[in-house]
Amino acid sequence: MSNKLNDGFNFISKQTPSRVANLVNVFSSFQFSRYAETMAHRGMPVSISIEPTTSCNLRCPECPSGLRSFTRPTGMMKKELFESIVNQLAPTLSYLIFYFQGEPYLHPKLLEMVAYASRKKIYTATSTNAHFLNEEAAKKTVESGLDRLIISIDGTTQETYQSYRIGGKLDKVIEGTTNILKWKKELKSKTPHVIFQFLVVKPNEHQIEEVKRLAAELGVDEVKLKTAQIYDFENGSELIPTQAKFSRYKKNNNDTYSIKNRLLDECWKMWHSCVITWDGKVVPCCFDKDAHFVLGDLNKNSFKEIWQGEKYKVFRKSLFASRSEIEMCRNCTEGAKVFA
Repeated sequence: MSNKLNDGFNFISKQTPSRVANLVNVFSSFQFSRYAETMAHRGMPVSISIEPTTSCNLRCPECPSGLRSFTRPTGMMKKELFESIVNQLAPTLSYLIFYFQGEPYLHPKLLEMVAYASRKKIYTATSTNAHFLNEEAAKKTVESGLDRLIISIDGTTQETYQSYRIGGKLDKVIEGTTNILKWKKELKSKTPHVIFQFLVVKPNEHQIEEVKRLAAELGVDEVKLKTAQIYDFENGSELIPTQAKFSRYKKNNNDTYSIKNRLLDECWKMWHSCVITWDGKVVPCCFDKDAHFVLGDLNKNSFKEIWQGEKYKVFRKSLFASRSEIEMCRNCTEGAKVFA
């Protein structure tokens, strides 16, 4: 059986009748809202992203963590807040991502939190630059029950890698990957499903086939090629790839750039998922990197009160009126992001 199929079956094995019923409720209410052109929402989130920390060791040029450009506070999620969130959502939650901004492995209790969610039979994932996957951390990662580990590797030579992952060391990425794969074998574990994620930008697009070969040599389960979000894309950028299929943007006749996909007045993400920042703020999605659209605070209200509250209802309704008027949506390229 292929590694992808194993991962798929692992995800399915964690689904309970209440989680499946919740997905049906959420999906059907979204479809009704689309076709009836009215706001209707049922159910709880199918997936959420939790931000362990905003801290990061690298300085990637299109990342608020890397640029140190946040206007919101920086910090680390308290374990007690995390456990409260999981306890509220576990009966209906299918997928939990330990990542928003920052490097998750800088949180000293990350793997304790992963283990807590794993005991609730929730499918768990995180994304890392792999610089902190030493022997001890790698072993604990496998033992935690983490289901999916995305490792960012944006070059197959140090020169190319550091052109985007500023301050990073490619040999640390390879070492961390090797440690994870070693401990999977040592502990006879099928998880985590290890993915090399290659963010395709102009400086590294010539190394796409090389990263696939490297993954095969190391024994990585899967390679994903991800298109890059560029904040100021209108006048072009040195990061936009020359290969059009790996770019979220198209070049116009007047040498300006625009987003390829249509900005529809609807959004599936607003029905099935959300992001929770390290300090308990609930924001609509991962495009709201600086948490400008805070829809609730879990230090003050329960998740259900926020998710079904008036502020969320008004926000969802505004998507059907004119999504292009919402600032974070204007650079949204959801659906044109990842290539297998």
